[in-house]
Amino acid sequence: MRLPNLKPSTTAISLRLPVSLLDRIKVAANKGDVPYQSLIKTWLTEKTGNG
Repeated sequence: MRLPNLKPSTTAISLRLPVSLLDRIKVAANKGDVPYQSLIKTWLTEKTGNG
């Protein structure tokens, strides 16, 4: 089955963060054994009340 008109439900973005902040995020993600991108998405979802 092919569904050619389906559009992705997510969009890639570029986000500039201070290196020190990204380092802290990566440490937190490593402690939770999750990818740091997933941790950022989780935090943003919690803060905005969306999801």
